[in-house]
Amino acid sequence: MKLTLKIAKVLNQLINGETIPNSLVKSKLIDDLVSENIIYRKGKHKKSIELANKLGLHNYLANQLQINDLNKYIVALENENSTRADFVKITTDSKKSKERAFKGFLVNSYDSIKAELNNETIIINPNKGSFVFIYDYESFKVPKEIIIVGVENTKNFSQIHEQKYLFKNINPLFISRYPQNQNKDFIKWIKSIPNNYLHFGDFDIAGIGIYLNEYKKHLQGKASFFIPENIKSNLRDNGNRERFDNQKMNFDIEKIQESKVLELIKLIEKEKKGLDQEYYIE
Repeated sequence: MKLTLKIAKVLNQLINGETIPNSLVKSKLIDDLVSENIIYRKGKHKKSIELANKLGLHNYLANQLQINDLNKYIVALENENSTRADFVKITTDSKKSKERAFKGFLVNSYDSIKAELNNETIIINPNKGSFVFIYDYESFKVPKEIIIVGVENTKNFSQIHEQKYLFKNINPLFISRYPQNQNKDFIKWIKSIPNNYLHFGDFDIAGIGIYLNEYKKHLQGKASFFIPENIKSNLRDNGNRERFDNQKMNFDIEKIQESKVLELIKLIEKEKKGLDQEYYIE
């Protein structure tokens, strides 16, 4: 994803504490930052944006776009005489955007799953503490009865054996949300297969936003949000008030058609708490 001069200047304004009208900053990159809760939209009709996490923005620019100095990047874009060599000094590549070393995504399972890769049968059953990276995902197929479970947090993904009790009624293949720049590959793959998608994330406003903005909008009816049976008591007794106070809703609740997600939002607002998915690691 390319960072344009216009959006670079907007980000610089946000870093300096300014509030920007939302109508002036329509950009896929801004939408991504909102979904990451780095930027939040405010106002009755989300008329403006503000920076919520300055460190998060710096990390995003460094990790996703390889931009370590936003001011120097802006100066280079404004200078008509800037050369590719100038940008190499500011970013770590010569194209002003990150080129991924790998395509594909990480998968994990606690039971053996027979799959197909490049027209050959493979068994997915990684040893505890290890994962499988699917590179040629275009040829990757799993039985249609397998439910693809997207895991938001890395700790949960690495300890799925300790969460087997949550998924006793399904046969799951777990997909890691990280590294996040692989997400487009996963979306492309899941849209090409008949399997359904189940999102397993944090039970708070941010987690719901990630589900809606990164997955549901692409997968529509084949995607659903995983909600544990005892979520009411777990949220009430073990939820975190700070997670509720520090998060902003970055989605249009009126467009949500999943009744269980709407019920979860009402529960979160009623209890004024959020619950990390790590809580469910036994």
